[in-house]
Amino acid sequence: MLVRMDESAVIQVERLTRRYAGRPGYEAVRGVDFSVRRGELFALLGTNGAGKTSTLEVLEGLARPTSGTVRVLGRDPFRDRRTVRPRIGIMVQDRGFAADLTVAETTRMWTGTLTTPRPVGEILELVELTSRAGVRVRQLSGGERQRLSLGLAIAGHPDLLFLDEPTAGLDPENRQRSWQLISRLLSSGTTVLLTTHYLAEAAELADRLAIMHRGRIVGLGTPAEIAAIRPARISFRLPTGAQVPELPGVLVAVNGGGVRLDTEDLQATLTLVLDWARRNDLRLEDLTARPASLEEAFLSIAESDQGAVA
Repeated sequence: MLVRMDESAVIQVERLTRRYAGRPGYEAVRGVDFSVRRGELFALLGTNGAGKTSTLEVLEGLARPTSGTVRVLGRDPFRDRRTVRPRIGIMVQDRGFAADLTVAETTRMWTGTLTTPRPVGEILELVELTSRAGVRVRQLSGGERQRLSLGLAIAGHPDLLFLDEPTAGLDPENRQRSWQLISRLLSSGTTVLLTTHYLAEAAELADRLAIMHRGRIVGLGTPAEIAAIRPARISFRLPTGAQVPELPGVLVAVNGGGVRLDTEDLQATLTLVLDWARRNDLRLEDLTARPASLEEAFLSIAESDQGAVA
């Protein structure tokens, strides 16, 4: 899977490999190619051990690649770290906050390391922690710590933002608020690289995504393009005495009175089913029709090791 190097891309990765000393013969990342366009949200997905963290560490300038070419904001992120680091924001799941500092003190200390930070009050307002400014970090909930970590990641007006599981531990309401903040950052021109195990998050936010498995990218495209590798599904209860009609190219499964149809053309198959029911004066109970989900495609790709390149 070769991606042509794009000089206008914010992230460019070509034939990236990464091996670890002490583990001869093992490649955590095995010839990865992808690019991230300016202003988009790109999601990097994968099962545990797929190589996501090893890839991110190279992109963030924390490690050298074993081989291959990596450019972040047009520079080598490891060799040119002094130039690249002020222009990126990194959110990780555990920052090791000082437990005895308050939220405001933690934020003030962090902004003191930045060249042009946002005001502390603005940061806390963006992540809805203003009312918790005087609370010590040890007293925060897991979700509040996540929001604080996100606030620090965006404190320096980054051109490129790395988000590692940004909504882990958040309830649905706060997850939606975080999504809204990320959407506002995208609208302002920030480029985002997201890793998440919450596939609905990737489906909701990502412009494009890559699925990693065993050190390789095995799926690359928009969420809809990735989901489309799996068939759409129609299900209903079969009326008494009725027989499922002939449906060319459709996989039919009947279990008791339940019918499941897997199809590559949802609209055409649904039209045939509804026409059959109308002509035979049948009422189809529990009728549902939906395209495949990103989760179904993700599991299919990971289990089969097959690529789905768009």
